[in-house]
Amino acid sequence: MKLVFAIISNDDRNAVVDEVTAAGYSVTRLASSGGFLRAGNTTLIFVVEEDRVEPLIELIGKHSKRREQIVSAVAPQYGEGFISPVPVSVTVGGATVFVVDVEQFRQL
Repeated sequence: MKLVFAIISNDDRNAVVDEVTAAGYSVTRLASSGGFLRAGNTTLIFVVEEDRVEPLIELIGKHSKRREQIVSAVAPQYGEGFISPVPVSVTVGGATVFVVDVEQFRQL
């Protein structure tokens, strides 16, 4: 058995959860935050048989793509004497997936 943690963007959460549950996976969702933008994330937790890990990761990847987003960053505007927001492009989305061995699994 394997324990799979997938950290995904909240923007991708519904599509990923709908797809994996339709494929027969049980999932636990946890709200989380962090990263460069301190944006909301969702951590998904699965316990699966080893032969179901790769299909699960493929489903997660299919619905949690990286994309570019314009955000405001504070940067000095030289010569004007003040600081104003400057739009910058950053990569958001995608998934971070951890797979670990499970010594024991019980549902009580």
